[in-house]
Amino acid sequence: MPVKKKLDWFVLCNSIFLIAVGMLCLIPMIHILAVSLSSSSVAATGTVTLWPKEFTLKSYEFVAQRSAFWQSMLVSLERIALGGTLNLVLIATVAYPLSKEKGEFRLRTFYSWAFFITMIFGAGLIPTYMVVKQLGLIDTIWALVFPTAIPVFSVILLLNFFRAVPKELSEAAFIDGAGHWRTLWQIYVPVSLPALATILLFSLVTHWNSWFDGLIYMNDPSHYPIQSYIQTIVVQRSLATMTPEEAKLMADISDKTLRSAQIFLGALPIICVYPFLQRFFVKGIVLGSVKG
Repeated sequence: MPVKKKLDWFVLCNSIFLIAVGMLCLIPMIHILAVSLSSSSVAATGTVTLWPKEFTLKSYEFVAQRSAFWQSMLVSLERIALGGTLNLVLIATVAYPLSKEKGEFRLRTFYSWAFFITMIFGAGLIPTYMVVKQLGLIDTIWALVFPTAIPVFSVILLLNFFRAVPKELSEAAFIDGAGHWRTLWQIYVPVSLPALATILLFSLVTHWNSWFDGLIYMNDPSHYPIQSYIQTIVVQRSLATMTPEEAKLMADISDKTLRSAQIFLGALPIICVYPFLQRFFVKGIVLGSVKG
């Protein structure tokens, strides 16, 4: 007769707890989606919960006509394309030498501390702004990319992953005449895809969700990334970027449904990207933190 397995109460309780936490994370986004799909009169009463009432797409039709929204979306897409690529290249370039033993790279400890100390002490907002301004980066996309070009946490994650790569691989490459640069990009990077996918996810989320740097580094609202644009609409409720024609159309929709539609659309791209990288996420975190 088959042996019945005992019920593991810890696994059961843990699963229920994680499902509850997951639902708590989803409920706000579902509520925003429901409000954005509801009529303005119902949304104004505050009775919309998790299901739209008097279904309508007017808010999304209005957003689709707003050039400022799509311009800010393009700025954010350009930012994550440049920022994500720059992050991966620089993080891999920095992590490779720091992953070597002290006998192979004498100044490894010095450079490791030079990077690590920036996680504890920051220069501050005003010095950072002055540096960006003196470099002539104000009102350019590079002001949003260069200040976060080398996230130290990601460097630590990747260098620990590199240390777990068998030395025999690099030794075989050196015997075949490969240098450090070729060994990095043809040996270490291909076998570190889980860690790189995790770092890429961190980079995309950071660049996409950042809003404050857009406000301080961009004088022209047309250069705002999507989160900075949404902040001016939702928090400051600024209508400076709205044309007279668009202001007239606001009479047919609710300010609440319009803001909800823009918030949902602003979060949608990163929600779509996450499932494709999620399978690498846990593996990259665990393997990159095993060996210190």
